[in-house]
Amino acid sequence: MDWRNNVFVGSRVKYEQVYLRAYDSVAEARASIMQYVDWYTDPGPRLSLGRETPDETYAVLLPTVEMAA
Repeated sequence: MDWRNNVFVGSRVKYEQVYLRAYDSVAEARASIMQYVDWYTDPGPRLSLGRETPDETYAVLLPTVEMAA
């Protein structure tokens, strides 16, 4: 991930989590933001990948390596 992605994700977190909620504590804010980040980065099935996960789609493209004897 490069710096442009970090800026985009950071601004999304601020506008979708931080600015819309009134947290009672830092611990509550941290837990809520971490839950959002986990949801946002979930590698679940994607419609654009034919309902496969990124691993299912791209793992088949990797070359196979034979194990050493």
